[in-house]
Amino acid sequence: MSNFAIRVENLSKQYRIGASQPHYNTLRDQLVSSLKSLVWRKDRSSAGPTTFWALSDLAFEVKQGEVLGIIGPNGAGKSTLLKVLSRITEPTAGVAEIYGRVGSLLEVGTGFHAELSGRENIYLNAAILGMRKAEIKRKFDAIVEFSGVEQFVDTPVKHYSSGMYVRLAFAVAAHLEPEILIVDEVLAVGDIAFQNKCLGKMEEIAHEGRTVLFVSHNMGAISNLCTSVMWLEQGKLVAHGEVQSTISAYLKSSSVTSDTDSKHWRRHGTGEAQITEVNLLDCDGNKCAIFRMGETIIIEFDVEFFQRMASVDFSVEFKRTDMGLHVLHLVNQDCGFYIGQSQKGKRRFRVEIPHCLLYPAQYQIILCIWAPGTAVDYVEDVLEFTMIQSDISRRTSPLSMHTQAIFYTPSQWQEIPMQD
Repeated sequence: MSNFAIRVENLSKQYRIGASQPHYNTLRDQLVSSLKSLVWRKDRSSAGPTTFWALSDLAFEVKQGEVLGIIGPNGAGKSTLLKVLSRITEPTAGVAEIYGRVGSLLEVGTGFHAELSGRENIYLNAAILGMRKAEIKRKFDAIVEFSGVEQFVDTPVKHYSSGMYVRLAFAVAAHLEPEILIVDEVLAVGDIAFQNKCLGKMEEIAHEGRTVLFVSHNMGAISNLCTSVMWLEQGKLVAHGEVQSTISAYLKSSSVTSDTDSKHWRRHGTGEAQITEVNLLDCDGNKCAIFRMGETIIIEFDVEFFQRMASVDFSVEFKRTDMGLHVLHLVNQDCGFYIGQSQKGKRRFRVEIPHCLLYPAQYQIILCIWAPGTAVDYVEDVLEFTMIQSDISRRTSPLSMHTQAIFYTPSQWQEIPMQD
């Protein structure tokens, strides 16, 4: 028996953009169709329908019991791949072999009928996913309890919120006991408690030796849950391998540094010296604007002194963009580094922040040159960077949901047995 759960060879999926639509019967649809035709005739620059390759020549294998995280930017082909593997859409070319029963959760309310109640949709959706009636009946109470919609189980689902849809849909898919569970980014709709519940269920499924495919932009969840990671870009496979190295390579490739043109900087001060260039670097010396919690952040900056100065100091401030709150203030003297006397000319300096544990959020950097009692050059928001969740915390729900948090610090939790 093969130890592979999924085998993909030369898989491609093509879509047509701007292709003509079928004829409509209603007056409204005929008017819309006529308007589209008029627009096409007037747009002489358009060449008509074009093709778009959502997936291009993919080839990979997933072993039984593997938890595969699939990452990539929006439009990379992640959801298209899951739809092909779930047999929702057919590939244009290539083969995708699936060995085992598949449970999938790709879109909110997939397979639900709006006019039916939650109870009726559990039976309908579970039957679509391949569960027998006796099996559904046996697991019905567990599904309802897991979803948390007990109070509304006999209410038509058209009255459900998107979060309730997700909870019920995931509960059905998870209790299918599939050999392969395929989950898209829909968990982002649920609340934090339910996200933890879902991710815990996925961990439980993985520990039972079943296979999980998980698409997410939450690198913390990917880091903590997955045994391997696949990176897609424009429908092509960029990398497939070890979790941390693949995530790091993806983040570095998508990292774009802030505008470092000093002409655009907002600054004030006496002007006796000026910061002329600033770069944000990772621990390997590469320019970077996305850091994972626990990584080292390096700031390099050039200063031009226009005259001799007897004494100066530098400061670096971090400001959390969404809150406008200054969360970190560093001065060169903090680590015993003194600038001393400065002659006319240029000098380069480096600030290194090891093992930075700022919470996931967007941050801006402020740089300043100080002389005793005055600001020589105060440059606001000279750089911007993003801190994202990593496996520094074992929590799989997004830390960024805690909007007022600033710093993370490791802690040890345990239950202490009570005395009789």
